[in-house]
Amino acid sequence: MDLLRIDPMQRSKPARVKRGRPTGKPKDSMEMPERLLDHAEALFARHGFHAVTIREVARRAGVDSALVHYYFETKQGLFDAVFTRRADVLNAERMRSMEDYARAAGESLTVEGCIGAFLEPIRRRSLDADPGWKSYFRLVALVNSTYQWGGEMMTRYFDPVIRKLLDLLRRCMPHADDANLFWCYHFLSGALTLSLAENGRIDRLSGGSCVSTDVDAIYHRMVPYAAAGFRRICEPGAGPS
Repeated sequence: MDLLRIDPMQRSKPARVKRGRPTGKPKDSMEMPERLLDHAEALFARHGFHAVTIREVARRAGVDSALVHYYFETKQGLFDAVFTRRADVLNAERMRSMEDYARAAGESLTVEGCIGAFLEPIRRRSLDADPGWKSYFRLVALVNSTYQWGGEMMTRYFDPVIRKLLDLLRRCMPHADDANLFWCYHFLSGALTLSLAENGRIDRLSGGSCVSTDVDAIYHRMVPYAAAGFRRICEPGAGPS
């Protein structure tokens, strides 16, 4: 079996990352897994899963490819570890953001408030100086639009936090049809991941009046835009015409 060409759909659970220092390896090997993940993240975000090899990740990190195999076993294990590392952090932050908002709002929940709480941690992380988060969001955008296995990956890592958002939105719109809620989230997800890709398309289209890296401009427009769409489709008497 070619370990460098395993398809993400073939894996049922993320690989376990080995910690600690292998015998005879450099003294800085306690940080080596994170270093390898950083390089792999940047490469996967730029080229996708299939175009990146373990050998290339090792070359970027300045180590032998055997060390990548030691920590992650296969390229699939490396890819899973890249995706899990920040997904765990981001999901915890989004859950906390929505719970804090729901607690503060009480019976005064709004659609804008729920969506804003869901997006705020993404906005904050996008403004971080850490270039790793930029690479990660581009990778998420790439995975979300991948026909072959993107749906399975997004389901595996992000469904609980998305269902939390939908539960809050049901409290705002108790008569909303579930199918309409899911469709509206589908559209929000597409707008969000396209924006996170920061691909420069809107810069060219607008002649420079809009900038794809302007995170605050995106956030402050996406919240009311998405909220209006949810209300137009989901509230009683609305729905598709």
